[in-house]
Amino acid sequence: MSEQEIIQRLNALQQKIDATYISAEKTRKYFLTVIIVSVIAFVLPLVGLFLAIPSFLSTYSDISGLIQ
Repeated sequence: MSEQEIIQRLNALQQKIDATYISAEKTRKYFLTVIIVSVIAFVLPLVGLFLAIPSFLSTYSDISGLIQ
């Protein structure tokens, strides 16, 4: 195997490594985005429930007070 062939193979390997790195970074960014969106989709309704439940309970207690 000549020195030129070794250099060509090393260049080909370097290109493949670079392509793999770019793909891995895209996948990492995608997963990070999915995690952030999932947390927001879970936390916002949870906060809404914490704000809405006391309102519902006070309304329910007002209605139950009228019934008795």
